Amino acid sequence: MGKRTKADDGPGGLVIVDKPAGWTSHDVVGRVRRLARTRRVGHAGTLDPMATGVLVVGVEKTTRLLGHLALTRKTYEATIRLGQSTVTDDAEGEVTHSADASNVSDDMIRGVIPSLTGEIMQRPSAVSAIKVDGVRSYKRVREGEAVELAARPVTVHRFEVHAIRRAGSPETPVDLDVTVECSSGTYIRALARDLGAALGVGGHLTMLRRTAVGPYGLDLARPLAELTELVDGGGELPVVPLDAAARAAFPAREATAEQARAVAHGGFLAASGTGREPVAVFGPDGRFLALYEDLPGGEKAKPVAVFI
Repeated sequence: MGKRTKADDGPGGLVIVDKPAGWTSHDVVGRVRRLARTRRVGHAGTLDPMATGVLVVGVEKTTRLLGHLALTRKTYEATIRLGQSTVTDDAEGEVTHSADASNVSDDMIRGVIPSLTGEIMQRPSAVSAIKVDGVRSYKRVREGEAVELAARPVTVHRFEVHAIRRAGSPETPVDLDVTVECSSGTYIRALARDLGAALGVGGHLTMLRRTAVGPYGLDLARPLAELTELVDGGGELPVVPLDAAARAAFPAREATAEQARAVAHGGFLAASGTGREPVAVFGPDGRFLALYEDLPGGEKAKPVAVFI
């Protein structure tokens, strides 16, 4: 990671945080604002307060990259409890239904997993942050309103069961340790709910840890307490510089000096052949210039976001 002494003396960068349990993503943004000494801070992809793990936080100009980073694949380690449904589809909500899951065999569990893998239609949890007529769904639920959100397409690239833990009595739920690799917009607690529903016993999420957002994994993440101690002790906030962040997250395209001038004015480039996938364009000096995507027809590429 690179380092900066002040958040406002350059284009900023990414801070890869290992979010602690009990903190909202907004709480983490607030702390990084203090540490970076700037209001211009945002995050790529919300984590629920119960969840821990990788939260990608952008500082200064790099905040403009976050919306594109949020569209990349995400990987999670999770524990799903079969035999109990909750109002929130996770352990923070009140249990609404209990069932004997002791008769759910390992083969039955593994037999349902394929139906929740690949391109699927998923109904988000009613207590998600999705807005309904301008009001967050979770707020409507807390005010006593019954909310059922429309299903939306998501992609679950991998849904792997590592362990099935049983206590041996009908009163004790069955816990599954799983890994999920998925597209942006996928709700892991909805997968837990839908797995339990398909098995006829209900289910909810009891543990969630995000291990990667695109190329940024736990190996780069720093606990928030550690970052706070570092900066409060006179150290510098470690960041992934904007140039390095773009090169790690997107296919790279090296521009000539003439092409770099066209990019600076928001001009078109020849198509890169990658379709609608954003490509990071770099100048002859290695500086990140812009994100481009190919137009339909395959002849030209247009700027998605220019950073110079």
